[in-house]
Amino acid sequence: MSTPSSERPLAVVTGASRGIGYELAVQFAEHGFDLVVAAEDDGIEAAADKLRRDGGPRVQPVRVDLTRADGVEELAAAVAATGRPVDALALNAGRGAGGAFVGGTDLADELAVVDLNVRSTVHLAKRILPGMVRRGSGRVLFTSSIASTMPGPFQAVYNGSKSFVQSFAEALRNELKDTGVTVTSLLPGPTDTAFFDRAEMTDTRVATGHKDDPRTVAEQGFAALMRGDQTVTAGSLRNKVQTAVGKIVPDRLKSEQHRRMAEPGSAD
Repeated sequence: MSTPSSERPLAVVTGASRGIGYELAVQFAEHGFDLVVAAEDDGIEAAADKLRRDGGPRVQPVRVDLTRADGVEELAAAVAATGRPVDALALNAGRGAGGAFVGGTDLADELAVVDLNVRSTVHLAKRILPGMVRRGSGRVLFTSSIASTMPGPFQAVYNGSKSFVQSFAEALRNELKDTGVTVTSLLPGPTDTAFFDRAEMTDTRVATGHKDDPRTVAEQGFAALMRGDQTVTAGSLRNKVQTAVGKIVPDRLKSEQHRRMAEPGSAD
């Protein structure tokens, strides 16, 4: 017998129309959560329909541009309007912009990366986490990246934004350690999503190399969230090795390695 919606926990997932975000939503649906799912594109409606079919939960799609402060407020208002506590928050929405910082990318694109990856993450966390702390329970998942562990030539702003997300998540975990609210950061490596197309990086070695299945990444992230783990490096063993080695390799060498993978035309 299905669980009445009022008794189900509620999860909020951003960037949920496709890729890792959609697969995280699938994990929540399959594990008995109702959902509020958000994305900027009209694919969020189709994603919500599919989630309802696959898992049977109540799913509320919110099409909203989280690069805008009023978009974050719109999503926060939609969550509040459910009248239900948020049991899990997956701050997953993010984007990249590939190319040389000088001459290879537009300022508007770089600022959109900052607005989505950094500002909207802080803004939505500020709106949702206080309710969790007041109740003394909740789970928060930040989608960081192994890019957070290294400088990123030709992805300079993206890697910097993910370094912020990782540091922010770890700081909040410490602040909230005695509140009943857990904070977990998910560190994927290159994943088979639309990320590289949107970042205009299809001619790079990183885009044409091995990429992990977003469902596998989401499964590992969800399991870590439910355990209350601090971090999880998801996907292939290569990602885990890269993250471990990155702790001891100087930034200068990591920068050179990243350049070889992300420089435009490096796939040739």
